[in-house]
Amino acid sequence: MNDSQGERRLWEDFQQGDEDAYTQLYRLHVKAMYRYGMSLVPVSEAFVFDCIHDVFTEIWARKTRLSVPDNVRYYLLKSLKVRILHLLKRGDRPHQSLTAEEFDDLWIEPSAEDVMALTEDVLNRQELVKRLISQLPHRQQEAIRLRFVENMDYGQIAEMMLLNRQSAQNLVFRAVEKMRGWLLF
Repeated sequence: MNDSQGERRLWEDFQQGDEDAYTQLYRLHVKAMYRYGMSLVPVSEAFVFDCIHDVFTEIWARKTRLSVPDNVRYYLLKSLKVRILHLLKRGDRPHQSLTAEEFDDLWIEPSAEDVMALTEDVLNRQELVKRLISQLPHRQQEAIRLRFVENMDYGQIAEMMLLNRQSAQNLVFRAVEKMRGWLLF
């Protein structure tokens, strides 16, 4: 099986609700999507990551209605471009200029110091996320913890919280959107 067939199989599995396949698709393509997004227009890294996450959120929400693309990476990059340009056209995000040197730096492997700085940054972000979660209503906190700490699928969350599956998805989505809104302001 070649890489294209393997990705198509992952895509089909993800369409059947396989969260591991969905995660593998993300991991396979996020770096390329990031580089491509940053190369399109001068915008912030946070904006590009938001757009990448928007693409993945959208394909998860529409997984049963999507066809299997011939080339998964092309499909994801095209979706990212459409998302970025749509938001920029609406004026939803500020521009940030990207120098030629910064553009070239996207392909450089990080040094040990960079990795340590990134690790510290990740720890700081984890603390921030914990504080934001603590500000959510109790039901949203519970849904977020079940989904992202306990790694439960939406069906399991629904059972635990005595909800239907769609309500569980909505609860998690609203909590994530609320935290994203707090981060943007």
